[in-house]
Amino acid sequence: MPEAVAPFRQFVVKVASRCDLACDHCYVFEFADQSWRGRPAVMTDETAERVAARIAEHAAAHRLRTAHVILHGGEPLLAGPARLERIARTLRAALDGVAELDLRIHTNGVLLSERFCRVFEEHDIMVGISLDGDRAANDLHRLYRDGRSSYDKVIAAVDLLRERHPRLYAGLLCTIDVRNDPIAVYEALVALEPPRIDFLLPHATWDEPPLRPEGSATPYADWLIAIHDRWIADGRPVPVRLFDSITWGARGRGSQTESLGLSVSDLVVIETDGEYEQADSLKVAYDGAPATGLDVVRHSLDEVARHPGPAARRGGADDLADECRACPLLVACGGGLYAHRYRTGTGFRNPSVYCPDLFKLIPHVDRASGGATHTLPASALGALAAVTAGPGEIELLHAPQSSLTRLLVARAHGSDPGDSAWTALVRLDRDDRAAVRRAFGHPYVRAWAAGRAAGRGDARHLAAVAAAAAIAAGRPAKVPVPVTDGVIHLPGLGRLRVGPGVEAHVEVGDGGFAVHAHGHRYDPASPEWEPLRETFPGGPLVDDVDPYRDRFGRPARERLDETGFAAWREAFAAAWKALDAEHPDQAAVLRAGVRIVTPLTGDDAEVAVAREAPGALGVAGRPTPESLVRGFWRSRLAAVQDLFDLTGGDTRVEEELSAAYSRLAAAAVARPAEAADLLEEVRRGVRDLASGPLPDMGRRFVTGMDAAAAARLRSLPCAPPADHAP
Repeated sequence: MPEAVAPFRQFVVKVASRCDLACDHCYVFEFADQSWRGRPAVMTDETAERVAARIAEHAAAHRLRTAHVILHGGEPLLAGPARLERIARTLRAALDGVAELDLRIHTNGVLLSERFCRVFEEHDIMVGISLDGDRAANDLHRLYRDGRSSYDKVIAAVDLLRERHPRLYAGLLCTIDVRNDPIAVYEALVALEPPRIDFLLPHATWDEPPLRPEGSATPYADWLIAIHDRWIADGRPVPVRLFDSITWGARGRGSQTESLGLSVSDLVVIETDGEYEQADSLKVAYDGAPATGLDVVRHSLDEVARHPGPAARRGGADDLADECRACPLLVACGGGLYAHRYRTGTGFRNPSVYCPDLFKLIPHVDRASGGATHTLPASALGALAAVTAGPGEIELLHAPQSSLTRLLVARAHGSDPGDSAWTALVRLDRDDRAAVRRAFGHPYVRAWAAGRAAGRGDARHLAAVAAAAAIAAGRPAKVPVPVTDGVIHLPGLGRLRVGPGVEAHVEVGDGGFAVHAHGHRYDPASPEWEPLRETFPGGPLVDDVDPYRDRFGRPARERLDETGFAAWREAFAAAWKALDAEHPDQAAVLRAGVRIVTPLTGDDAEVAVAREAPGALGVAGRPTPESLVRGFWRSRLAAVQDLFDLTGGDTRVEEELSAAYSRLAAAAVARPAEAADLLEEVRRGVRDLASGPLPDMGRRFVTGMDAAAAARLRSLPCAPPADHAP
C-alpha cells in the first residue's frame, strides 16, 4: 500500500515561459537556473488538459475542498486571451464536482486589456499585478529590453481593474529595493487602492547575497519598519501580507506566506512542457535546483509529493539549521524562505541570508500588532459555534495551540545561548520532535510559559520541561533540574520530594528514568515520588501537584491522599460514565479535548477552565454530565478566541459570550423542557451581543450560535417557533 502523502493545495501553472520585460531582478531569467531556455514558449492545449486532469485527480484523492491555481510565467499574458480562456475552461471542467477552483493570474500588467478582462470576468480569474512603487522605484528594474519604462502601461492596467473590473483586482506585488524611498513606495501603492499588498524580499542566497548598503546591518528590516510604522499610523488602510503573516506566526497561528513560519509547503509548479518543479524561488540557488524529473504525462502529483525535493520541505523545524531551532523566533520566522537559506557545501540547512533583518523586523511588527485571525475551515468554525464539533474538529484546534505554546516557551527562555536546558530541548527537538511536542502539550507548561511572558514564574522551570521531554523521548540523557522548596517537579509526570537545598539531575535510560539528589537515587517506585494519577482507565490524568495548576479562579486543592483521591475519582468517573451512556457524542469530544483534570476547592460541582491551560479542566465538588460539558465547551471557546478576535477585546462582551455559549452547551445534554429554556436564553443573549459592535469573526460566530439554538428549539417536542435571527 503506498505511503500517505501530504497533498498539494497550490498549483502554479506556467502558461508562458517568456517575458516582454527584462527585469534584472527576475528569478526566472536572471539567476542560476536557466531551464526556461529549453521550454515551449506557451503551454499547449494538450498539456493543459493533462495538467487539469492531474490536479483533479489529486483533489479527488485527497478530498481537497479548494484547489488554488495560479496562472504564471514568464509573463502569462503572452499566452493570449484565447489560450487563457481555453485553459481556464479546461481547469473548471476537470474540477467541476471535485473541488472549488480558486483561479488567479500574476502578471506585470503591460499587456492587460479589456479583452483579457472579459475572459477573466467570465472565468472568475483574480488578477495580481507586479509593481515596485512609484515611477522611480519601478523603473529601477522593470524595463523593456531597450530600456523603456513600463510604468505607464502598468498604471493603466491597474486603473483598468480599479475602474472597470474591481471584482478581479487581487492586489499588488512589490519587490523591495532598499535604494528606493520606502514611504514613497508605500504611498504610491496605497494610492492605487489595492485589496492587498505583498512586499517581497529580493531573492538571494549566501552565495549571492542581497544588496546591503554601507551603514546598516539590517537595511531590509529598516526599510520595512518605516513602512510598517506609517501603515499603523494610517490605520492599516490595506492588508499587507508580510505584516499579517508575522502577526499570525508570532501567535502560533500559521502564516499566509511560504516566506515565514513553520507551515508545511503545499505548492507545486507545472511548467509549460508539463514538467513538475518545486517552488520557482529555488532557481536562485543553482541550475536545476527546482527540478524533479517528473511530468504530467507519466507521473501523478502524489508521486511528486513523495519526491525527495518536495518531501524535504515538509519537515517543519526538523529541516532547519541548529541556529534556527534554538532561536526564540522559531515559530514566527520558520527560517525564512527556503531558497534564501542556500549555501554551497551546506545546502539549505542554514539560516536565511536575511536572518538579521528578520530577527529585527518580526519582534517590531509583533509588538505593534493588534488582533489577527487564523485560517480554520469554515465548516469547523461553524461546528464549534454550534457546539456540534466532533473529535476531528477538536483536533484542528490542537495544532495552533501547540504552536502557540512552543512560541511562549521560546519567549520564556529568552535568548541566552548558554542555557543548558534550552540547548537540551533544541537537541531533543532535532532528534525526537514528537517527545518535545508531548512535553509541551501538558497544559501547565503553557500556563508557566504564559506567566513568564507576563513576568511571573520561575525561569528555572524550563529545565523541568526539558527533563520531561527527555523522559518522553526515552533516550539516554542527563538533565539538571531545579529543586524548589525541597520538591522537584516534572510537568505531566509528577513531583519528587527530596528535601531542601540540594542539586539534582534526571537521568534517562532505556529502562526508564531516575532522579539523583544529595547522593540518593530516586525512581518512580520510590515513596517520595508523587505521580499523576488516572481518573479511570483511558481517561484524562489528574494533576494535583503541578506548581502552575492554580489558574482556575479558585484555589486548586493540595494533593489528595489515597482515601480522598479514591472518593474524588469515584465521583468524577460516575459523571463521565453517565455522560458516555446518555450522550456518547459529547463524551467522544471530551476524550479528544481534555487531557488533565485538577481538583479545586469547594463543593458546588463547578467545572472551571483556564485560557492559559488549554486541555485542562478544574473540577470542584461532585461533577455532573452537564457541568463537564459546560466546562469543556468553555475551554474550546477559549481556544477559538486564541485564533480569532470575537469580542474586540471587550471583557464584558467576552463574559456574555462565554455565558451564552455555556448555556448552548448545557442544552445539548439537558431534558427537553430545561433545554428549551436554555436555548431561549441563548437566543436572547446572542441578540444582545449582535446589537453591539462586534468584529466580523465575532458576528459570524454568534450568528452560528443563534442558528444552532433555533434549530434545536425546532427539534424539541412541542417547541415554539424559533425563526428570529440577530
